[in-house]
Amino acid sequence: MGVNDSLSELRGAIDELDSQLLTLFNQRADLAKAVAAVKLREGETVDFYRPDREASVLRRVKEQNPGPLKDEHVARIYRELMSSCLALEKPLTVAYLGPSGTFTQEAALKHFGHAVHTVETATIADIFHEVENGEAHYGVVPVENSTEGVISHTLDIFMNSALQICGEVALRIHHHLLTNVEALDQVKVVYSHQQSLAQCRQWLMSHLPGVETIAVSSNAEAARLASEEGAAAIAGEIASDLYQLNMLASNIEDEPNNTTRFLVIGQQEVPPSGDDKTSMMISTKNIAGALQSVLAPFAYAGISLNKIESRPSRQAAWDYVFFVDIDGHQDDEKVSTVLQELLPNVNLLKVLGSYPKAVI
Repeated sequence: MGVNDSLSELRGAIDELDSQLLTLFNQRADLAKAVAAVKLREGETVDFYRPDREASVLRRVKEQNPGPLKDEHVARIYRELMSSCLALEKPLTVAYLGPSGTFTQEAALKHFGHAVHTVETATIADIFHEVENGEAHYGVVPVENSTEGVISHTLDIFMNSALQICGEVALRIHHHLLTNVEALDQVKVVYSHQQSLAQCRQWLMSHLPGVETIAVSSNAEAARLASEEGAAAIAGEIASDLYQLNMLASNIEDEPNNTTRFLVIGQQEVPPSGDDKTSMMISTKNIAGALQSVLAPFAYAGISLNKIESRPSRQAAWDYVFFVDIDGHQDDEKVSTVLQELLPNVNLLKVLGSYPKAVI
């Protein structure tokens, strides 16, 4: 087949390939069902979802992709294929910060695919409760934004939760002005979450000076209000579709690389995938140089420190807990050695989870 073939011949070739792909997709699904049968026969009834295995598959298809399809697009196709196959083994329920149409729901679908059942919650704490109580297998919680910083409430809940971090999602945040009015000069009020309003501050000042902005609980709630009141909302594309609003302006965020990082929380510890990250919570002793004594062993061992955030411990005035992200898995020899070395020198060392770095 080539450029000299007729349009009908090319379309016929595509139809034939589609039939072959459909057969192969279902053969893969049959193998997934066989895997489930083996797991049940061997007494494994919980961990049908393997974050380490899925990350390895997605990395492999990106590495082996010959093109012309982009690596990212191929990975997304496989993400949905694996999601559908997993649903045949054991349908997953994933809790997210609602209502429907939030970026947290979008992050959940990006990570797990569209074959999962998503359950909305009213607060981040409710996401933890849903997973802790077994009402959801996993939860997706926002943890930091590249322009607005850390979501402190998420970190605070980890202090008293036994849940593990099982994965991460990096979601490029594109904000759109959604409304049913036809022109900017007809917009009288703009609803959005306070962080989204902050992330679009310059655009609002330039294009809607003097227009009232009202902070609400979520961008999805903003879209709902806009659809009912004839107002405008700053929200994502998923909210536009859900609440049947038009995009009067697209990509209005002030920072073009605006990205939010989400964490996947669950009950399981995740084995090494080959390219992992470990998050931990450390409470240092109240002595001079305590923090340096905690961080130095990672540097000496050649372990990259990705992030450190401090939060009040709420145990005593001016007492802090540090949240630290490093490269590597807690089962890696270098990481394990450093963690053991730290134990005598800290008041608390709690590994929140080792998990694959975001692949897509």
